[in-house]
Amino acid sequence: MNSTTLPQGCTNFRIRQLMRKVGQHYDAEMARCGLKTTQYSLLSHVLNLGPIRPSELARVMRLTPSTLSRNLQPLLASGWIAVGEGVDARSSLVHITDAGRVKRREAQRHWKAAQVTLNERLGLERVVALHALIDDSLALLGEAGEPEDEGQTDA
Repeated sequence: MNSTTLPQGCTNFRIRQLMRKVGQHYDAEMARCGLKTTQYSLLSHVLNLGPIRPSELARVMRLTPSTLSRNLQPLLASGWIAVGEGVDARSSLVHITDAGRVKRREAQRHWKAAQVTLNERLGLERVVALHALIDDSLALLGEAGEPEDEGQTDA
């Protein structure tokens, strides 16, 4: 391998730059419906998996329980999700409300718009290749690592 084929610069920095740009793209579109991308992801997970125990939701989303709790608060306050009693007095279940279903449908249109415009800007071939590279890299690095202390997930 000669020096022209070696990676130039810090891989971590370059990946973070890309994450910021992509995140800003999605955030701008999602802001049009009053949600953050993390809130849309949380609504989607609760819709698809709920009613679900908070600990299980945190595990599935690879979040710490405190991060999940923090991310649930605005959705609870808006009436888009609710926490009810579980199978016994010591447990609880998170579920999406009717208002949450409506908000999630609205947000899904914006999420789709963000995805379509990103695909157009990057080109479908590049996006498919990027997904494959990410999937392969995650597999090589051990995807099932520790929970993340942030709410960034895909939906």
